[in-house]
Amino acid sequence: MATRVAVSDGGNKKISRVRVAVRLRPYMNKEDEKSEGPCVRGLDSQNLEIINWRNATETVKYHFDVFHGEQTTQQDVFLSSVKPILPHILNGQNASVFAYGPTGAGKTHTMLGSSEQPGVIPRAVREVFKLVKAKDASDGWDYSIGMSYLEIYNEKVLDLLSPNSQDLPIREDKDKNILIPGLTHMNISKFADFDKHFVPATLNRTTASTKLNQRSSRSHAILLIKVVRTQQQLPHRQQTGKLYLVDLAGSEDNRRTGNQGIRLKESGAINLSLFTLSKVVDSLNSGTSVRVPYRDSKLTRLLQDSLGGSAHSVMITNIAPEYKYYFDTFSALNFAAKSKLIVNKPFTRETVAVPVLPVKRTREERETGGSGTEPQKKKHKEEKKSEHDGSSPSTRNHSSSDQSLMDRLIALEKRTMSSQDRERLAMLKEIKELKEKQRELESKAMLFSQLAGEKSITGQEADFENRTTALRRKQSDATKPNKQQAVVQPLQVSQRQPLQQLLVVKKQSVCVKKKEETCSDLIESPGGKENNTKSAWESQLDQSMVDQSKQKILQILNTGCLKELKSLQQIGDKKAKLILGWREIHGHFAKVEDLIQVEGMTEKRFSSFMKANIVSAMGK
Repeated sequence: MATRVAVSDGGNKKISRVRVAVRLRPYMNKEDEKSEGPCVRGLDSQNLEIINWRNATETVKYHFDVFHGEQTTQQDVFLSSVKPILPHILNGQNASVFAYGPTGAGKTHTMLGSSEQPGVIPRAVREVFKLVKAKDASDGWDYSIGMSYLEIYNEKVLDLLSPNSQDLPIREDKDKNILIPGLTHMNISKFADFDKHFVPATLNRTTASTKLNQRSSRSHAILLIKVVRTQQQLPHRQQTGKLYLVDLAGSEDNRRTGNQGIRLKESGAINLSLFTLSKVVDSLNSGTSVRVPYRDSKLTRLLQDSLGGSAHSVMITNIAPEYKYYFDTFSALNFAAKSKLIVNKPFTRETVAVPVLPVKRTREERETGGSGTEPQKKKHKEEKKSEHDGSSPSTRNHSSSDQSLMDRLIALEKRTMSSQDRERLAMLKEIKELKEKQRELESKAMLFSQLAGEKSITGQEADFENRTTALRRKQSDATKPNKQQAVVQPLQVSQRQPLQQLLVVKKQSVCVKKKEETCSDLIESPGGKENNTKSAWESQLDQSMVDQSKQKILQILNTGCLKELKSLQQIGDKKAKLILGWREIHGHFAKVEDLIQVEGMTEKRFSSFMKANIVSAMGK
């Protein structure tokens, strides 16, 4: 389980305020329609002013962490706003950068840029690789970097690295981390690997042309960079840091964009999610314990960690200078002013591998399990005692049966010493029933021995032997040597008895036999049934082919996407998503048997799953 380690960077600071930067893009044309000049202008590196729409002779001033004017380059935006938060990722903390603003204000240019002027995303990823490379190899940590890329289109989460994927669910694990089961995660070792996957995935993003923007983003795009560092020596601490790079779709006025049909539906979904984002900011700034509506939109659900969560967040608000964007710019500046009041509480996500200690056996278990000479000595002593007392063979058989019963009772009591509490109560109840059965058998044995001494009929002894042959054969089947069970042996009487009494003995033995089977089923060892199942069909196959099939199944479980997992026998869409979710939380499967840990996968279903897939693989 991940533990929280408070932030210790820069003194005792345990909170981090959302940093807000405002970027004013240049004029798209030399003059606007009314030749009225810009509606907003910068005063210095942190302040700007916009004309008051109620009174054109007045202006409204705003103060932010950084203001980027029209002449600001992509490099300046990255160095002043984004680069300072990147080192936190290598320390197991989260960071997020997202661009906000109206449509056509330059959000995508700020985040993606071009080949000549790269934006925030390529520069941030390149900087992460530089930071990892700059770490000394002798610091005792190993680093791995991975990426995922998705878009939210019409309130559907789509995987851009796997274009054929369907709407993916959003989940929350036991440590309150937001995750998406089924989302493609690719490991990258250098910037060229990132560029190879990112550029084609960007082309899969949904865009369209409107009256205000020739290439308008119709979805919110989120790039996730995950950095995991693992300690090389014990206790093998593992810290995971995530970087969210978000390019939000812009709010739109459908009267000016001219949206119709599908464009109008897309615009409605975009505006609804941005309105929910505004409600989240208002709830966080209210200062009261009100419900924060993170779950009202998939966008706010994914940005839960960035706004009021545990991330170092930077919001870049893009605005336009033209008068036709005035109300959009005015709303964006008000939203940015509210967002800078949000306070996050970053912490380091750290996991420590807990060593598995060997289970110590009790002294009685070691003594009984150490050698098999002690039961033989007890048996030898009992035989001597019976010979000294002059007891009959039936009495000796009965005493050995009692001794076997006592040995099983003692073994069952020893098992209760290492059992869990809920199993112990059932075992104690079973021991009590067996002890009562032992007393009953002892009283009946004494009665039968007295009757055998009074009446001796020589002709019925052979008849009794013939009649009890089948019964003894069943007894040998009930006490198989490969199963160690605590069972009650049926009464065996070899004395000469009347035929009427012999029928009573046989009837009682059958009843005891049925109770034996019930007891043996209750305390059967967990591995007995599984071993029989395994030997039933695996023993008929080539072991090398079985091992090869298991390795192939394990490879698909660890590296397969949703479609590849569904290609396995007895794995549907729901089970495949559960496997991907388990893999996202716990990592790769060490062996095929670990599949039992997935929710809903019992031992019986796992055995059926293995049989179906191995037989299918060998049939091909």
